[in-house]
Order: sequence, then structure tokens, then C-alpha cells
Amino acid sequence: MRKIAIYGKGGIGKSTTTQNTVAGLVELGKNIIVVGCDPKADSTRLLLGGLAQKTVLDTLREEGEDVELEDVVKEGYGNVRCVESGGPEPGVGCAGRGIITSINLLEQLGAWDEKYKTDYTFYDVLGDVVCGGFAMPIRDGKAEEIYIVVSGEMMAMYAANNICKGIQKYAQAGTVRLGGLICNSRKVDNEREMIEELAKQLGTQMIHFVPRDNMVQQAEIHRKTVIEFAPEHPQADEYRSLSKAIDANEMFIIPTPLEMESLEKLLIDFGIAN
Repeated sequence: MRKIAIYGKGGIGKSTTTQNTVAGLVELGKNIIVVGCDPKADSTRLLLGGLAQKTVLDTLREEGEDVELEDVVKEGYGNVRCVESGGPEPGVGCAGRGIITSINLLEQLGAWDEKYKTDYTFYDVLGDVVCGGFAMPIRDGKAEEIYIVVSGEMMAMYAANNICKGIQKYAQAGTVRLGGLICNSRKVDNEREMIEELAKQLGTQMIHFVPRDNMVQQAEIHRKTVIEFAPEHPQADEYRSLSKAIDANEMFIIPTPLEMESLEKLLIDFGIAN
């Protein structure tokens, strides 16, 4: 089983990218479980047709410790098993601890038992690696492959570099490795070349460049992935290509994060339109 975590700056499109990638892997015949690690609990919405799934933490709060696997796992598109960790009530407690609680509970309930023949586990993780809870999938070896969603915007690149620092820290004592950068385009000047260079300097690859297309928003309005909503559209093929690239990927490295000066130079070198 391959254990993958998707990281990136808040708002960069991690959940959308993850769910569309999973839909592509479903077409390849893969058995998948997606664990949403965001208090917003929107990591599985497109796979569940917009179903507001009860989170693990809400279930525990309402039903106590007597919880069955079916209470927290729902089947979605292509029989993908979907879980939302959830979080504490606003202003109370640590959302990171919700991730730890959820993953531990799923293990106890047998979410990864042999009978499920799981090919992939995807963790869709909130924001940046600044909190021990959010770092938990890579810190505790739950995830072994990291893909970072990034764009040519400064803060997205800064977050990607910061995440690489977290990977570097935990890779020394574990099996976690960076599998590559996914560029979720914002139509920034020279964006493809910039992210390819960022990947090169980090020691990794840009595993796919996802062009910006309004079909993604149209599919989201209909609460579906692009692959389900518009399977013949070119954007669906982009996600299929990303899925195949991840499925075939054999490049897993410990990244070499950049100094701030190098990041800014990269922006200057590539960010000015010719």
C-alpha cells in the first residue's frame, strides 16, 4: 500500500487536486481511502457528491467511544472510502490533535485491514507544517510519499519550501520522502518554468502542471470531480495524467530547502514577464 500526503499553502487547491487525482486512480482500478485532515471537513466533498459527512471528532463527541468503522467511513465515487477527521469547536482546542485522534481510531477499527486490499491512502492535510498535529502524518510514518501543491505565487512557494523543511527533519529518522511538486496554475508569468526550477533546486521534480480552467469550478458547483462531471473535457485528462504520473513515480528524495534569498532570486529571475 502506498501512503501519500498532500500538503501546500491554505487555499492552493489541495482538496480539489487530491480528489481529482483519486478519481483518476479509480479509473486505473485502484482501491483508495481518503483521510481528510482539515477542520473544514471538505476533503471528500466531491467524491461524496456534496454529502456533508459527519466527522470522526463529531461522532466521538456525540456517541462516545462506542464507534463502529461504518460510522466514520463513507463510500463515494468509485468505491473510494472517505473519512473526515474534523476539528474542535471554533476557538476551542487544537485541530492538529483531531488528526492524531482520527488516524489512531481508524487503525483501531481496522480501516486498513487486509480485506480492503487498499492500494492507496491519501491524507489531505491543512496548510503548512507549523503544528505537530498537522505534521503527524509525516512525523509518525503514516505517510511515506509527500506531494506539495504549489503555484508561482510567492506565498505558495514559501509554504512549499517550509514544508520541505519539515520533510527534511522527519526523513532523517523515518521513511517519509518527497515525491514531487504539483503546480496548480494561477496563470503567473513564466509559472511552469519557475516551478520546474524550484523543483530542481529542491532536488525533486514537478510531477505535473495542472492548467487553470473554469471547468474545475463548474464541476465543484455540481459537487463532483472533473473526471466524473465532464470525463471528455481536456481538464479531466490533465488529472488523469497527474494520476498516472503519481502511480508510476519512482523518484522519492529528501529535499534540500532553499534559503529565503534564493527563493526571492527565483521569483525575480522568472517572475518578470518578457
